[in-house]
Amino acid sequence: MSVKSSLIDPDGGSLVDLVVKEGERDLKTREAESIPKVKLTKIDLEWVHVLSEGWASPLKGFMREDEYLQSLHFNCLRMKDGSIVNMSLPIVLAIDDDVKASSGESPDVALVAPDGDLVGILRSIEIFKHNKEERIARTWGTTAPGLPYVQEVITPAGNWLIGGDLEVLKPIKYNDGLDNYRLSPQQLRKEFDRRQADAVFAFQLRNPVHNGHALLMNDTRKRLLEIGYKNPILLLLSSGWFYKGG
Repeated sequence: MSVKSSLIDPDGGSLVDLVVKEGERDLKTREAESIPKVKLTKIDLEWVHVLSEGWASPLKGFMREDEYLQSLHFNCLRMKDGSIVNMSLPIVLAIDDDVKASSGESPDVALVAPDGDLVGILRSIEIFKHNKEERIARTWGTTAPGLPYVQEVITPAGNWLIGGDLEVLKPIKYNDGLDNYRLSPQQLRKEFDRRQADAVFAFQLRNPVHNGHALLMNDTRKRLLEIGYKNPILLLLSSGWFYKGG
């Protein structure tokens, strides 16, 4: 599906949507039930959400090795047409030796949520070594202990990474009362067009908004108006990870 907007194009030229069409879900679900399974962690499921809605466009699944190494070493990806897109954070799925063995020679695997529900299918898979120390050093610039994401996610993860093209069986929901507030890039673009935005300025925060943030937001809008934009709109995001009290 092509999403048009008055704003700049997504990285790669088009917005990725990896959610299976409703008419195909039963067939894809039956297929997922019959192939090897990969159990996801809570964080893995959140990355499936990110990928499925196009937040990481132009990625169409968890990174294969060539994409992973480009992101890790060059902070970008080279597209088939030769263009370059920013991609400074590897988006990968780790598995252990047992899952690698159980995948066998299957070209595809099913992804299973922590609660046991089938989430999607990873197609034309590629399994490669998970060099954790290199990943940590390249991503954070240090291997010093104490990095929360490293301790919580990377260190206990499996020694292999599995990449492939992702098909998500249905939109990811958390049933926490906040799903209606989690707008996809497609929904946001439609809303920006409805409001006739000619610029969008984003702030991503991990702690509650305070006066310093408010001053920055107001000053940014003022500067955009001064250089000629008519209706700049603020997009305020939380990081979705560790929060601290205000």
